[in-house]
Amino acid sequence: MRLLLVEDDTALGEGVRAGLRAEGYTVDWLQDGVSAVHALLSESFDLLVLDLGLPRLGGIQVLQQIRQQASTLPVLILTARDDTEDRIAGLDAGADDYLVKPFDLNELKARLRALLRRSSGRAQVVIEHAGISLDPTTQQVRYRDAPVVLTPREYTLLHELLSQPGKVFTRERLTQLLYGWDEEAESNTLEVHIHHLRKKLFPELIRTVRGIGYRVEG
Repeated sequence: MRLLLVEDDTALGEGVRAGLRAEGYTVDWLQDGVSAVHALLSESFDLLVLDLGLPRLGGIQVLQQIRQQASTLPVLILTARDDTEDRIAGLDAGADDYLVKPFDLNELKARLRALLRRSSGRAQVVIEHAGISLDPTTQQVRYRDAPVVLTPREYTLLHELLSQPGKVFTRERLTQLLYGWDEEAESNTLEVHIHHLRKKLFPELIRTVRGIGYRVEG
């Protein structure tokens, strides 16, 4: 899952980015509201973690601008403002959840997993498809009840494809999912990951849509 973190506190931002990357997220991090709006309207993300007290443009204004564009991106507000009025303003502006600083990183991870489940219309945590069982909480994958060992990027790619069986994901979208702005991806990297997943699971799982990208059979 590709996540945009918008937080102007450098120490906190570095800690959250490191913790979420360890969880398997691809995390891009910005520190002001204007840059955040530009990124959100020009690129594709699965989640937004948004501070309110941002330079150049406040978090509420960021949220209002993307919602005015009919964006349904799941948004979690992360802020030191704990007044009831601030919570109401954030939720009314279109936030899906609200976490007050200081916070426990494990709680943030749990809330993000819940947002992803709701946004994909899944009530249960574990994703099951074609004999595959994927548990986002533990990041464990099993095929026909046998454990499957995946690299972090293989796991991220499989999670994305299984989250919406039948949907065609473009190569650009999947590459962005696996590699953030500060990471270089070689031209055939995505194909290598797809090859490894087919080998570790079964060849027919992931279909190539010529000239576009990949999908898992619905």
